[in-house]
Amino acid sequence: MIASPNVLSAIRTHGEAGYPEEICGFLLGTVRDGTNIVTAIERVDNEQDTNRERRYLIPPNAFREAQRMAAQQGLDIVGIYHSHPDHPAQPSQTDLEQATFSGYTYAIVSVYEGAARHLTAWQLAADRSQFKEETIHTEAPA
Repeated sequence: MIASPNVLSAIRTHGEAGYPEEICGFLLGTVRDGTNIVTAIERVDNEQDTNRERRYLIPPNAFREAQRMAAQQGLDIVGIYHSHPDHPAQPSQTDLEQATFSGYTYAIVSVYEGAARHLTAWQLAADRSQFKEETIHTEAPA
């Protein structure tokens, strides 16, 4: 994944704003040579009814709206991000079970006591059996 410092900061800020609950959103950008280039994020309300400090839910209508908005900007949805309040920025078993798109970047920000700490990125294996860590590269916006 390649993203500007501003994009990475926006994910961290969103995580802090939503603490102690999980936050979520879309990574918008393009794909170049198999690498997701993230140029913007789209915040999404966590629609999970219960256990919001450990779960998030993005409803289908939010996905459709993000696709529409991204297309208007000449972008695609290239991933999803969410936070792990008071837990490491590593995918959980629930994250693996609910992940559906190989090729997407799944970014996770850990937020401890209201402060964002680590931000990691993951790719879902084609057989959906595991996540593989993705290196996050920063690049100045074009």
